[in-house]
Amino acid sequence: MPVVLSLNVAQKTMPVDYARTGVTGIDKRPVDGPLLVSPVKPRGEEGSGVAGDAIGDWTVHGGEYQAVYGYAREDLDWWQSEVGAEFHAGQFGENLTTQGVDQTNALVGERWRIGTAVLEVAGPRIPCRTFAAFLDQRGWVRRFTQQVRPGAYFRVLEEGLIGPGDEISVVHRPDHDVTVALFFRAVTTEAALLPRLLDAGDSVPPEVVELVHKRSAVDTR
Repeated sequence: MPVVLSLNVAQKTMPVDYARTGVTGIDKRPVDGPLLVSPVKPRGEEGSGVAGDAIGDWTVHGGEYQAVYGYAREDLDWWQSEVGAEFHAGQFGENLTTQGVDQTNALVGERWRIGTAVLEVAGPRIPCRTFAAFLDQRGWVRRFTQQVRPGAYFRVLEEGLIGPGDEISVVHRPDHDVTVALFFRAVTTEAALLPRLLDAGDSVPPEVVELVHKRSAVDTR
């Protein structure tokens, strides 16, 4: 049965010289939980959807379509063997470290019931300089992009409590083929895939829909 192995939060931001705002909440640590997970306002107006979690830059992180970030323990283990370093739960900045569920091939718009909350898969995590500097891995952004193991961001559809050990139940799968992996490739290395993201409808973040339309306008000139 797919489960939440660890619930992780950054209880405060930490000052750094490699983040645009000078602070980051990427260093998340496991907590006993459960914690309340709630819907949040659009990006720029509100940060994390997990109670007690801190985000450094609301202009590029957090908000409605990035309310919760998940990463699979299986992928953390793969990276451990690949780079020869140990990665603890939360070290990739994830709120939910999961086991037994394939986040990479989850469908955008897929709904998961965890604890008493319902989350909706909203897209992949795109690596940034802060992520690379925090892990102290040279060439990390390129390497992470090439491997297509991005983890998934979620919207919160129904407020509820989530804690370590909670089972993950997929309660809805939409009728399209837009996976987290396809989404990631479309916005990083394969722009030709961008129009396909529209098949996921309102589950796609508005800024990505705007990107698709802009790209389409350029391609038709």
